Amino acid sequence: MAVAVAGLMVFLSANTAVAASDPWLIKRFEDLSHNGTSSCSSKFTDSIATLPAISRIKGSCCSPMELKRYSEQTEGLTKYRDIAMIPQDPYDIPVATAQQATAYYDLQLTGDEQKAYDYAMANSNEKGPCCCQCWRWKMYGGLAKYLIHEHGFTGKQIVDVWNLSDGCGGGM
Repeated sequence: MAVAVAGLMVFLSANTAVAASDPWLIKRFEDLSHNGTSSCSSKFTDSIATLPAISRIKGSCCSPMELKRYSEQTEGLTKYRDIAMIPQDPYDIPVATAQQATAYYDLQLTGDEQKAYDYAMANSNEKGPCCCQCWRWKMYGGLAKYLIHEHGFTGKQIVDVWNLSDGCGGGM
């Protein structure tokens, strides 16, 4: 069954019915998937530090977004809403958050902390914080170090955050 919602064709199945029944989520998905500002280029990565802190990095960078996956990600990230540095939407990230998390990228971890980070690198879907070493790699790598060092996150918890925060687009 197909339903047209605000110019977006949504194909309903058992897996997408929840996402399709939320008009706010569909509107947000449509906006982010068609009006992205994210890029994997080194020029964009280098510019993060100089972007206005009040701006936002929107959309996917490698593949088109998928509504089902987007719904799963935003729902899954709600369990981390008490930690302000974890973006609640992997496709709409405040530049201030990206700058803050990236600042932790070069943090030297202790032996046990590094083991947690190494576990996440080996076990996340992308075998790291992102599919390529772009701004997301540095931002989510820094976020992981912050979460491990300041909140005692385990490698498994970092894997969960990274997998839910994958902003490359596509499904998993």
